[in-house]
Amino acid sequence: MSEQLSAEQRDEIELRRLRWRCRRGMRELDQLLGRYLDREWKQASESQRGVFLRLLETEDDKLWHWFMGHETSGDAQLQQLVESIRQLPP
Repeated sequence: MSEQLSAEQRDEIELRRLRWRCRRGMRELDQLLGRYLDREWKQASESQRGVFLRLLETEDDKLWHWFMGHETSGDAQLQQLVESIRQLPP
């Protein structure tokens, strides 16, 4: 018999999986992406979560330039998310 997971348990498993994906090998990026998970993920809409998942697919060097403000994303949704993450308090 397979055990049924509660919605809360499924959410926690997904959050752990995402936290692993947020580990980029650059402390600054790890902190920024982790901050979003800690403060925004649970109340984010499905569409906002989808944008975050797309952000995680982006190469580290691009993310670094976007978050440091050296470049902007050509995708308005990604750029808006980058800006909102940059504004989260430490």
